[in-house]
Amino acid sequence: MKIKAYKRPDGKYGIRNKVLILPSVGCANETARLISEQVQGTTYINNPKGCGQIGSSVELMHRTLIGLTLNPNVYGTIIVGLGCETIQAYDLYKEIKKRSNKPVEVISIQREGGTLKTIQKGIKLARKMVEEMSKIEREEVDISNITLATNCGGSDATSGIAANPTLGYCSDILIKEGATVFLGETTEFIGAEHILARRAKNEKVRNNLLTIVKNLENEFIRLGIDVRGANPSPGNIKGGLSTLEEKSLGSIMKGGTSIINEVVRYGEIPKEKGLIIMDTPGYDIESVTGMVAGGAQICVFTTGRGTPIGNPIIPLIKITGNKQTYEKMSDNIDLDVSDIIEGKKSIKECGEMLLQEIIDVCNGKLTKAEIYGFSETCIYRNQEIWCSW
Repeated sequence: MKIKAYKRPDGKYGIRNKVLILPSVGCANETARLISEQVQGTTYINNPKGCGQIGSSVELMHRTLIGLTLNPNVYGTIIVGLGCETIQAYDLYKEIKKRSNKPVEVISIQREGGTLKTIQKGIKLARKMVEEMSKIEREEVDISNITLATNCGGSDATSGIAANPTLGYCSDILIKEGATVFLGETTEFIGAEHILARRAKNEKVRNNLLTIVKNLENEFIRLGIDVRGANPSPGNIKGGLSTLEEKSLGSIMKGGTSIINEVVRYGEIPKEKGLIIMDTPGYDIESVTGMVAGGAQICVFTTGRGTPIGNPIIPLIKITGNKQTYEKMSDNIDLDVSDIIEGKKSIKECGEMLLQEIIDVCNGKLTKAEIYGFSETCIYRNQEIWCSW
């Protein structure tokens, strides 16, 4: 199974070709945005923090920002810092240079002498980088080079019956072809973690999986939080989901039936291929951003009630098993698999349809979120509970 992609100096392949303008701190967000808006071919990530963080939160942010620059869809990066932040722009630059030979530049607002001078220098650097990027052409490669992010949002009763099983079928096919698939949203493992644990490659993977769920539950208890109301959300309940356990049983179907080879932290690049569990929050935009930092070049996003979100680095393919949702939100959703519920098509048939859509998008077809230019990002910024692993 083949796709067409852009080869990177580190040997990885991207299905999109972008220069990333990356603020190391929230104080540099607007400067980075203004640079990106002036240069076609660039994209911009909003950084919610980068300063005033302590402990494992610093490690998480540092790891995620570096991971975003290493994503195969990114040709090169221009880091924009302020100069006095916790996550130092020049430290990020040095670490990226150690780990990759992709193009990377760094500028600092305080060092350059203010926003205007920083923007002017950033535009000059970005134009040069985009010009070099434009010389890269797609080449035919095996689909085993793909890492697929999976996510669900605005789930309803149709999600676990149609959309998630369709994605699970594709996940299994891609894994058989040698690709990598991320399954995240740890909150939505609760009540179904024992089922996932049976599929762990070994005892270590099994223990890591059960630990991230147990640690999350213990944190809810410690804080005196009742997760109900957040999960399932009011929209989930209105859509027919009664409990978190019911939601979890549907959610885990996105990962198909394959063996789980590794459990990784938020934004961490896995060492293994195949099915990988990433410890992400339930909030969709944070979850997808973590998988992008982990190296995903594309995401299939299942939804029952509908969602418009996109991402600046990777395309999001939206699928739904709810006919009414597709008819109401067809400008946001790429694929309707409600024929499964109506008995007109099987999960296999819809899975093959989704697989072809994935190949088409890898080869350059724009998703509806891309056509709109939607580019939501949010980096998880809580303290990590298991960062010592």
